[in-house]
Amino acid sequence: MPSSHLWAGALSLLLIHEETGCVHSALNAARLLEQLIEIEDLDDDTRRLCERASSRLTRQEPRHACAA
Repeated sequence: MPSSHLWAGALSLLLIHEETGCVHSALNAARLLEQLIEIEDLDDDTRRLCERASSRLTRQEPRHACAA
């Protein structure tokens, strides 16, 4: 199973993005999810879920609180 640090980092960044709208957090979460996708022993369902989440995060429109 992949490092718990990658999972924790991706989830933390995802929460930051959800709470603040920070596009940088979304892109960094997507980057970590892409690293998780590459792990060989990841099951197919989890891989597809990570792919969907990464894809959605990279399509986000900027809505950062500081960008207003």
